[in-house]
Amino acid sequence: MKVAILGYGTVGSAVVKALIENEKIIKARCGQNIIPVIALARSVKKNSLIPVTQNADEILNRKDIDVFVELMGGVKEPFAIIKQLLKKKKNVVTANKAMLAYHRYELEKLASNLAFGYEASVAGAIPIIKVLKEGLSANHILNIKGILNGTSNYILTHMSQKGSDFKEVLKRAQELGYAEADPSFDIEGFDAAHKLLILASIAYGIRAVPEDILIEGISGISNEDVYFANEFGFTIKLLGVAKAQDSKVELRVHPTMLSKNEMIAKVDGVMNAVSIRGDMLGESLYYGAGAGGLATASAVISDLLDIARGQLKTPMFGFKSDMKYSLLPIEDIYTKYYLRLKVEDKIGVLSKITQMMSENSISIDSFLQKPKADETYSTLFFTTHHTFEKSIKNLIHTLKKQKFIKTSPFMMRIE
Repeated sequence: MKVAILGYGTVGSAVVKALIENEKIIKARCGQNIIPVIALARSVKKNSLIPVTQNADEILNRKDIDVFVELMGGVKEPFAIIKQLLKKKKNVVTANKAMLAYHRYELEKLASNLAFGYEASVAGAIPIIKVLKEGLSANHILNIKGILNGTSNYILTHMSQKGSDFKEVLKRAQELGYAEADPSFDIEGFDAAHKLLILASIAYGIRAVPEDILIEGISGISNEDVYFANEFGFTIKLLGVAKAQDSKVELRVHPTMLSKNEMIAKVDGVMNAVSIRGDMLGESLYYGAGAGGLATASAVISDLLDIARGQLKTPMFGFKSDMKYSLLPIEDIYTKYYLRLKVEDKIGVLSKITQMMSENSISIDSFLQKPKADETYSTLFFTTHHTFEKSIKNLIHTLKKQKFIKTSPFMMRIE
């Protein structure tokens, strides 16, 4: 089976190297050789393991290629290329979560009766796509909770365990290569959101794009929030959440306070993890490296082996008929919340805040006032009982108008 690599960067070169070095075990597992024959790259490097070209047409017009592996990144260009390949009835493997977040159902329609692998698009080496499509296919998926971005998890772990400042840890993550020079894609939740949408399509057949769902990042988290979390037995994670109830699915990505007793709360550093709860299985947790050349290459090659075995010619998301789920509006999300407020330290402030909460049908679960030390204002921390997203947003809107509120209120959800 001849393979072309479209994008010969860290992952592409790792795929080629693994296919060559592990040739014997790969053939033993699928019954044939999987041979990388050419790669597309922005620049031709010396000492490449296979021929490399900068001319896409040189590869796309070859009739002897059995599978095209897209590792280019971006959305518009790879989408156009993959559409062209599928129209030519060519098999495709991709790791491109951003493209799938926007165009997955268009591609599914074009990929009818073709092999289309995308295991590497979510959680690196963790075979979570296969788990949902195959291993748990008899289950109604009740919820999914995922730590889907290693950069954010690394930052939050260091803030929690070492008391480091956000900007300080971000700089360290950039020095170590965990974060890009522009880290916004990771720390503002977009990378995790793309992955969550792919998982939600397999679990629920839900047709949504990133603009449809709640996405918040971790850049607003302070050491004060970490202090409160530790005081009350929580840890903070950037979490992707999908929950089904009746015919609705809620999808959201945001920093989340989790009880330290939860399995997924114990996942630290750059690692990824996905917790899935099914009606038959109960809860299961899948843990591993979520990024990096070798981890992603492992997932790419698993798809190539499945194609060689003839196992991927099924609907992309595992459904042969339409599902009946629709997206829950963001304002109808129902959960617990955490609030951090900087206020004037004077009589009557606390009673005004609690009155505003009551007016918005929000009840307090716990309250803590941080010792003032040298600060000009007092810091108040609240957690609430379950309430609606629209209620907490209305409360924050009202609080921002108050003269005794000295900085913008900060809110986090509790799962």
